[in-house]
Amino acid sequence: MKANSIRARVRAEMTDEIKETARRHLQTEGANLSLRAVARDLGMVSSAIYRYFPSRDDLLTALILDAYNALGETAEHAVSLVPPQAPADRWLALAHAVRDWAVAHPHEYALIYGSPVPGYHAPEDTVAAGIRAVTVLGRILQDAAESDTLDRIDDPLPPPDSVENLKRVCAVIAPSVRLETVARALSAWVTLFGQVSFEIFGQMRNTINHPAEFFDHQMRAQARYIGLR
Repeated sequence: MKANSIRARVRAEMTDEIKETARRHLQTEGANLSLRAVARDLGMVSSAIYRYFPSRDDLLTALILDAYNALGETAEHAVSLVPPQAPADRWLALAHAVRDWAVAHPHEYALIYGSPVPGYHAPEDTVAAGIRAVTVLGRILQDAAESDTLDRIDDPLPPPDSVENLKRVCAVIAPSVRLETVARALSAWVTLFGQVSFEIFGQMRNTINHPAEFFDHQMRAQARYIGLR
């Protein structure tokens, strides 16, 4: 039993070391990872690394899961520090948590929100991690609706096919919130990540000289747009 425990610990430590080395490769090579190059940096023969990650896609999936979960955990923690009765402040905490994490981890952000990796298809087990952050948004909306701190939105609904999509989203993240509000919240969510992506990928360079202040201003506007008080 003790020998099994030691082997498991050694395997976990080696797995973490491989992933950390792969993250350094993301900084120079993007998602074009090479298991051979990672093995070489670790002083391993290339065949040894396949005992931990059978393919490049398996390693990419592990990095993607780690990135989604790190972002989700950061968002959850930030919002947990703000009372449910202050939904606009909770939205701002969520938005700034996303931006702060992305600025601190630009290459991991690019892995999950940048261009798709050619030839890679994410498995289903990345879905739960991938929606952790947006689930926090759903919780903000749900709590605001229950505490009557959410303004009523009376926008026209989108076309029928999109309404069905919205109903599925509502069922997962905010089952008690009106579809019109969820539609606005999703637009705000896209705006949030659009702002972050433009900053991370240099699209605002020489245009917005104080991105943090501009981001805060835009996210406050989105809080009003959603109807969060």
